[in-house]
Amino acid sequence: MLNVFTLANGRLVQEEIESLEELSRFQPIWVDLESPTTDEKRWVAQYFGLSIPEDAMDDDIEESARFYEEDNGELHIRSDFLIDDRGQPRAARVAFILNLVNDELRSKGVLFSIHDEDVPVFRLLRLRARRAPGLIADARDVLLKLFDADAEYSADTLEGIYDELEQASKQVLSGDVTDERAGKVLAAIARQEDLNGRIRRNVMDTRRAVSFMMRSKMLDAEQFEEARQILRDIDSLDSHTAFLFDKINFLMDATVGFTNINQNKIIKIFSVASVALLPPTLVASLYGMNLRFPEIEWLGHLGYPYVLGLMISSALVPMWYFRKRGWLK
Repeated sequence: MLNVFTLANGRLVQEEIESLEELSRFQPIWVDLESPTTDEKRWVAQYFGLSIPEDAMDDDIEESARFYEEDNGELHIRSDFLIDDRGQPRAARVAFILNLVNDELRSKGVLFSIHDEDVPVFRLLRLRARRAPGLIADARDVLLKLFDADAEYSADTLEGIYDELEQASKQVLSGDVTDERAGKVLAAIARQEDLNGRIRRNVMDTRRAVSFMMRSKMLDAEQFEEARQILRDIDSLDSHTAFLFDKINFLMDATVGFTNINQNKIIKIFSVASVALLPPTLVASLYGMNLRFPEIEWLGHLGYPYVLGLMISSALVPMWYFRKRGWLK
């Protein structure tokens, strides 16, 4: 899918392109290619003179090669954007190519973005740019606003983690934590821990991309200050992710602790039962050795009820003692 974005009255206008002729009617500042076909790449190459690298979407690209500047002035940035899709978070790789050549066709420069799937941050920027005139002035603003929206998207996702952990805290700290509930809580906590880790990696990647833009001296004074504000916003997220990691570890330890308590209760039952049954087992062993005990001979046919009553009483005495000490509660 090939979408181009132009400026009209200070607003970002989106147009979906289906042919080279349609592309030639626009002077975009942003060209977005989502899972581009061979024809769409050819249209971009013919109209803009831009050849999209074959390794633009490779995941195994070296970290040092993710941010660089070509001899012709093109800036290449490969950045990851967070996607929180119904509890299955993942990172979407996006390749940016910023062409700042000032000519009749590209007076404000052109930003090219290549990705394999729709990114929520892109939808957020398109919505903002349509509602807020003057938000974007050129291609550099588009790239900065994308990273700004990415930081805000990460912050919104962190708020969602706070809410999920609050629900988990209520279940754990209620005191009545069964093994089934503990399993559900641990699964929920593990998902939030994974999401929190992805957010931390995402903001680190965004910080590197914004820092590269600042070092490349491509920003004017106002944009440079905006980039510094984005970095400050990202720094503020670090403390939140660190706090969430501590909270997640506490909830995991508490949940595992309640699980251990439940298991100890089960072991306690077996321990009490084994101790309580030890005296009657001893009585049965003694009187079952076919020896002539005087009391058995004296009782005669009442010997069997005597042994049975002795076994029962020997079991009740330990149980009474355990109950008195409170070990059966």
